[in-house]
Amino acid sequence: MVILLFSLFIFLAIGVPIAYSLGLSTTIYFLIFNSELLQVMPQILFAGMDSYTLIALPLFILMGQLMNESNITSRLIDYCLIFVGKIRGGLGLVNVISSMLFGGISGSSVSDTASIGSILIPEMKNRGYPEDYAAGLTVASSTMGMIIPPSIPMVLFAVTAQESVGRLFLGGVLPGILVGALQLLITIWISNKNSYPRENKNVSLKIILKMTIKHSYILFMPFFVVGSVIFGIATATESAALGVFYALGVGGFLIKSLSPKKVYSALKSSVLTSAKIMIIIAFSKIFIWVLAYERIPDGLSEMITGLGLQPTSMLLLFIIIILIAGTFIDVSPAILLFTPVFLPSIIDMGVSTILFGVVLVIGLAVGACTPPVGNCLNVCSIITGLSIGRIFKGAAPFLVANIITLFLIVMFPNIVTWLPKIIMD
Repeated sequence: MVILLFSLFIFLAIGVPIAYSLGLSTTIYFLIFNSELLQVMPQILFAGMDSYTLIALPLFILMGQLMNESNITSRLIDYCLIFVGKIRGGLGLVNVISSMLFGGISGSSVSDTASIGSILIPEMKNRGYPEDYAAGLTVASSTMGMIIPPSIPMVLFAVTAQESVGRLFLGGVLPGILVGALQLLITIWISNKNSYPRENKNVSLKIILKMTIKHSYILFMPFFVVGSVIFGIATATESAALGVFYALGVGGFLIKSLSPKKVYSALKSSVLTSAKIMIIIAFSKIFIWVLAYERIPDGLSEMITGLGLQPTSMLLLFIIIILIAGTFIDVSPAILLFTPVFLPSIIDMGVSTILFGVVLVIGLAVGACTPPVGNCLNVCSIITGLSIGRIFKGAAPFLVANIITLFLIVMFPNIVTWLPKIIMD
């Protein structure tokens, strides 16, 4: 196991992509210790991707890309402005609320950063906000794309942990709202402290009702997609397919902003993104198979049991581990690596799988905004031309909301488990 893990870290350190690092380290293990098992590698590679539920991943990705290409982001921003435009730092509040709404549409933090950032960051800069503040807020608020359902990382965790996608979606609702609420409070505090501008927007009940009706097709989408899973109307895979058709209908026929060229662009981007995730899944399955073959999860479980930790203490320790690991491992491979290693210990201690999954996703969402690997940071850097260091400095105050939420759901697990219990039990 020393050779397996040491070779993995060496490959990662020299810049080999995570998927190939996993594959190469397991190949070295087989060649040195169990060369006769090399013949099982192709079978495990295929088995790792041969899952009906996994079909939901590329479909959710395509759904988000289609909504991106439909230019709904500007409509969401206009809608949010009517509620918070008159408050100091209103565009910052719009940034957070737009991410909450967009998170329920795309299921991806990277898509959130790219779409909202490309519109709001230049606009906030033009209206007197510091660019690193605007970029940092955009990156930090995009973490809700991984938490608020539908969530691509939660689908991945559900497949790995063999847990209900619907329960995980419900488990992420209140923590996602809590992150958003805390980020709004932080935004208001920073805006008042620095006297950021207000927006001149006339607000009345009539305008709110008119704008809500006008944008109802966008606001309804998360309820349509997630609700079909929760209430047993469709499986996660079927609901993802329904979401794709919904996105095509909205973009192609309702607002008529989705041209064949944009559909092709969305398909191409979805295929490339899905392929990256699927190759990681395939090679991680081999790595996980070796861990199971060497009984590493069982050994870790016995070791943790011997420490005599309480469930709360164990989860707090786990939070520290994923916050550190998230700085250098991307979200998808981290879920695939950590779940089979830590989940048996978590279950033995009587901790809810749903709680563990939500803690894992929220913790890794912070990692997506943390150098050096953070994908959201890198996307934002491309959009703005700022260094990831400056962006992270701007994001750090808002990431405090994620950290507080992590500790709150560990201390009060009902924040996660309450909705799944009352709706699906």
